[in-house]
Amino acid sequence: MKIPKLLSSAPGPIGIFDSGYGGLTILEKIRTELPQYDFIYLGDNARTPYGTRSFDVVYRYTLECVTHLFEMGCQMVLLACNTASAKALRTIQQNDLPRLDPQRRVLGVIRPTVETVGNLTQTKHIGLLATNGTVQSNSYPLEIQKLYQDFIVTSEACPMWVPLIENNEHEATGADYFVRKNIEHLLTSDPLIDIVMLGCTHYPLLESKIKSFLPKNVGIVSQGDIVAQSLANYLQRHPDMEERCTKSATCHYLTTESVEKFSSAASLFLKEAVVAEHVDLG
Repeated sequence: MKIPKLLSSAPGPIGIFDSGYGGLTILEKIRTELPQYDFIYLGDNARTPYGTRSFDVVYRYTLECVTHLFEMGCQMVLLACNTASAKALRTIQQNDLPRLDPQRRVLGVIRPTVETVGNLTQTKHIGLLATNGTVQSNSYPLEIQKLYQDFIVTSEACPMWVPLIENNEHEATGADYFVRKNIEHLLTSDPLIDIVMLGCTHYPLLESKIKSFLPKNVGIVSQGDIVAQSLANYLQRHPDMEERCTKSATCHYLTTESVEKFSSAASLFLKEAVVAEHVDLG
């Protein structure tokens, strides 16, 4: 790993990181909630997906991306990626921030999502739809147990969902088979589930299909609005960090893949033209 540059203490944009495109669904909601702030979005598209990679590889890749955003002036970075939040966040917070800059912050998307479910479920049986990596990390059940010890969490890995979305096949009828299959398996595993968490930032693009295969009494917890509101609350509770975030209502997009490919795919998520810049993390 390259040696990080000397970090500036000057105010800067908020960094939003994802292994691919899914974090754009989070960014969109955050920009709606906090339109005055500056943002840099970094997608590690050249090395996606993270969901099938080991803890060590996800940690190394995530740290490289966080460090790059720090070097670009971000005082705070949000891991808008469930796999990175599950496999890398805690180690970065505990081991790397003290070394890089104790005043900076790295946040994730799992805790804010988990905090909402307590008020939404009647049966205390929760379903999780996520990538292999997030399911294998056991991060969601562990976080839920910290807050709600009597809740039961059943997880279902959905390995085909992200490829369907990133190949723009998620609205095709062929996607129905995989969505129905995973939902039926989840509900067969625990018929008492009344809340399903979407544990991947790509999945909001499949939300209409997911709803069509869920019973009407089963609700969906999607992350975008939850994470955006959580970030707004965080900034209100930490005025020192809020002052270190610049506010010119700008947003820049970075990708480790080709800018043409990123811009084309990003327009699918954001429904607007996107101009990206290539970055090399090697």
